[in-house]
Amino acid sequence: MSGTFPKRRVVVTGVGLVSPLGVGTRPTWEGLLAGRSGVGPITHFDAAAFPSRIAGEVKGFEPSLFLEKKDIKKTDAFIQYALGATHYALEDAGLTIDEGNATRVGVIIGSGIGGLPLIEAMHDILRERGPDRISPFFIPGLIVNMATGQVSIKYGIKGPSSAPCTACTTGLHAVGDAFRLIQLGKAEAMIAGGTEGVITPLALGGFAAMRALSTRNDEPEKASRPWDRDRDGFVMSEGAGIVVLEELEHARRRGAPVYAEVVGYGMSSDGYHISAPHPEGDGAARVMLEALADAELPAEAVGYINAHGTSTTLGDLGEVKAIKRVFGDHAYKLAVSSTKSSTGHLLGAAGGLEAGILALALKEQVLPPTINLDHPDPEADLDFVPHTPRPVKLEVALTNSFGFGGTNGALVMRRYAA
Repeated sequence: MSGTFPKRRVVVTGVGLVSPLGVGTRPTWEGLLAGRSGVGPITHFDAAAFPSRIAGEVKGFEPSLFLEKKDIKKTDAFIQYALGATHYALEDAGLTIDEGNATRVGVIIGSGIGGLPLIEAMHDILRERGPDRISPFFIPGLIVNMATGQVSIKYGIKGPSSAPCTACTTGLHAVGDAFRLIQLGKAEAMIAGGTEGVITPLALGGFAAMRALSTRNDEPEKASRPWDRDRDGFVMSEGAGIVVLEELEHARRRGAPVYAEVVGYGMSSDGYHISAPHPEGDGAARVMLEALADAELPAEAVGYINAHGTSTTLGDLGEVKAIKRVFGDHAYKLAVSSTKSSTGHLLGAAGGLEAGILALALKEQVLPPTINLDHPDPEADLDFVPHTPRPVKLEVALTNSFGFGGTNGALVMRRYAA
């Protein structure tokens, strides 16, 4: 897409994170740099009958801080997490929406699954008490676009709105699509990212039936271990990651803080399998190349990759192969880490969370580590920033997200210098 239209510059001015490491951007970021794990035994329900009994649950989240008490039962967890993360992102950006700018601000917040907890609860009510006891707020409380809808309603936002649902690439696609709308002049600012809240019996059972989850139940904090020889699956997590994107001059005029500049976005499909990534990382390689071409940057410009890195053998090694295909010898000179080692996998929220983390890494010039990398897989021989954060001089960084169905996304950011 490079050169097909005059590109307006886009910057990240706010980051809002709700994760298993903490409620709020700083608690999450500080947890990453401290090498903490947000994974623990499941408390949302009795998981004793399941082979995997661990997850990355959000702890201490108070929905009444972000919506009226009367509305809490009308909204599922993914909507509540999105409202919380949006609050933190807008507060961070210092962006106020009013009648003067409402039509030039938009929202793109996606979810991979949406309101599964509410579906499970209402199905129980249907079976036990009959159809006349189903809540009239059931459908608006669960459909994927209602995170975007509720944020738009709360803040009076009247610009472009959308809600991608592209499995574990959802959050990154939301940020990339928002980036593109600002580039095209369709908005001056966008609230974008992903949200997920499906730590439920049905979701856990479904992923367990696929044999996709770690069963390291006795050591949950060590269960998510990307590229480690002893990994045994990913850890399901919940939360939301939201960023505020703005056209550069719009941000400058209001004196907004700037984390980083978004410079490239790529999308691709594996066209290969419903759940397994291409074994040679074909789609992953192509999406990184597209993002770099969109950014008009050579591969050698990239100093850090926040990898998809879920802690599955096929996914971990496929991404390593893709990185080597794209970067050649430079693959051994750049740093790669997976923050999912600390947060677990937030599914549709992962890309939004990790876009925020990438912006923080560029702003603060420090790389979050890959924890639990005790015995590196011999086939994974890159610099994975093991165990401890690393101060760096970082100019360009990239983040990947890959999802079921072979859907891929990559986003490139650059350090912002006024």
